[in-house]
Amino acid sequence: MNTVLSRTLPYLWYPALVTLAVAAFSILLTANLPLAVAMYVPAVLSLLAIFWLESRFPARIDWRPTWREMRSDAAFMVIVQVFLPKALIAGCAIILADWMHANAPSNWWPQSWPLPAQIILMVLLVDLMRYWLHRACHRFTMLWRLHEVHHSPELLYTLNTARFHPFEKILHFSLDTVPFLMLGVAAEVMAGYFLLYAVNGFFQHSNLHLRYGWLNYVVGSAETHRWHHARDPKIAACNFSNTTIVWDLVFGTWYLPKNKTIDDIGILDKAYPRGFWAQMMTPFGRKS
Repeated sequence: MNTVLSRTLPYLWYPALVTLAVAAFSILLTANLPLAVAMYVPAVLSLLAIFWLESRFPARIDWRPTWREMRSDAAFMVIVQVFLPKALIAGCAIILADWMHANAPSNWWPQSWPLPAQIILMVLLVDLMRYWLHRACHRFTMLWRLHEVHHSPELLYTLNTARFHPFEKILHFSLDTVPFLMLGVAAEVMAGYFLLYAVNGFFQHSNLHLRYGWLNYVVGSAETHRWHHARDPKIAACNFSNTTIVWDLVFGTWYLPKNKTIDDIGILDKAYPRGFWAQMMTPFGRKS
């Protein structure tokens, strides 16, 4: 591959695919297709594209997953992220959002703002609440036992963005969905937020060779998030934000050392179970 092109592409993958996903979302909305289609089609296509790209342009050869790891992460993706709770709860959320949008007092949410502005506002508010939940998960033992599932992989690639215990996903739902339903936020605003959250998360955990440049100060990037997955808890106490990185900058937890890469990721317990069903039960049998 041309040297100039090989140096440029790592800076282009993220903005190009996010732009395409947002454009597809807008086009599908304009075409009056069901909101679930407008949200899920760009998200799934982005997942497939990133999964293919990281197989061709990996950040690390030793982070390529085994079939066993892929099966476990596929189970997390399907069961935790789609069926429990994404398919059922997201479907209910869209219905409830339509009702609340029509019936909630208009001054609860800036409904007159353009759709992109409302989505950005939701990203900032969700990330503020999720930032403090995330920090609490790293501080309090009971929460860490749940969150430990997410940190258990010893490699990062696109699919393990889905590796969350369902009880932790319920906590996420209580912050990234319920408050906005009660505020009467329009369903398309919530769909736009979840699309950005999903696509950014796919990149954030990917094994794709990426460079973000100044975007490391705007979004929760793969470059910053890899440090959050460090095995050493002292190193991992950084970069807690999700879609945007702004709250780490505000509260002093942003971390990205120059000219260094993180080599050792995972958790201290190297004997932690790896299978899906084992990880469903392990948090309740932990003694420390």
